[in-house]
Amino acid sequence: MRFADPLFLLFLPLVVIAAFYVYRYNRGAALRFSHGGLFGNLRQSWRALLSEKMIYLRLVALALIVFALARPRRPLADSFIQTEGVDIILALDSSTSMLAEDFKIHGQRLSRIDIIKDVVADFIKARRDDRIGLITFAGRAYTLCPPTLDYPWLLTNLERVKAGMVEDGTAIGSGIATALNRLKNSEAKSKVVILLTDGRNNTGSIAPITAAQAAKALKIKIYTIGAGSKGPIPYPVQDAFGNKFYQNIEADLDEGLLSDIAKTTGGKYYRATDTQSLRNIYLDIDRLEKTPIKDKGYREYNELFVWFLLPGLFFILAEIVLTNTVLRRIP
Repeated sequence: MRFADPLFLLFLPLVVIAAFYVYRYNRGAALRFSHGGLFGNLRQSWRALLSEKMIYLRLVALALIVFALARPRRPLADSFIQTEGVDIILALDSSTSMLAEDFKIHGQRLSRIDIIKDVVADFIKARRDDRIGLITFAGRAYTLCPPTLDYPWLLTNLERVKAGMVEDGTAIGSGIATALNRLKNSEAKSKVVILLTDGRNNTGSIAPITAAQAAKALKIKIYTIGAGSKGPIPYPVQDAFGNKFYQNIEADLDEGLLSDIAKTTGGKYYRATDTQSLRNIYLDIDRLEKTPIKDKGYREYNELFVWFLLPGLFFILAEIVLTNTVLRRIP
């Protein structure tokens, strides 16, 4: 048996002290006479005897109520907790090419990075009991949030991701290596990196395939997502007067490399050409990366406080009724 609020048990010593005080008080005579022999042949009635002991009934009632307030409960032996057992690193490309506006949401054209953040936020909110971390990479890779169960904090860091926030370029190998560094000591049942980029590796000191082979050795699966529509892509620029207009640029996505990275680690490569396809990709990964583990736990309890509360209330009621009726004392 356990107590949900054990601090209430600190009141028990007060009940014991009260009982000791009552015991000593009751040992004294109610009236003083010069000689006790006058009452030697008198027998104490059962009413008088019970009347003297009624205070102990109240003390027992108070002790029972204290136990009830401490909420005694017994864990259910057959209670189980379902956990996912997956550690996930979200690796997002934040190079300036992510400013291209070839995706739409609610009919409004937005930059790739804004659409991706919206979709990734929904992915995070859909997970339960999984540690999720966040890194961003461009010319270099940076950890924004290590694997955590604090999803509100993770979403706050996701909002910090901006295209061009670090030196420009696309260091895919460095992005993978940074993600692996966050997962290498994990004891999770499954370890996953979800890497999203819209370009090809053009900088960094680590070759992407080398990083993928390291992931394979660490038993870390990498899902790769190539973002961006095909054909000319509208890219926002400003003229000398600060006015916004669009220039069409060509996609520079290395699908072969992303496919090889995924295949090397046992993952899967996806191509996202619009907002809906991007959502479907994250939904598919969410479905694939669930590893249920039945773990014994005790989140469900059988509450026992009623077995103390009801007798305590009964004893108090009995003491009140008896002392005011059949056991009533007249001074």
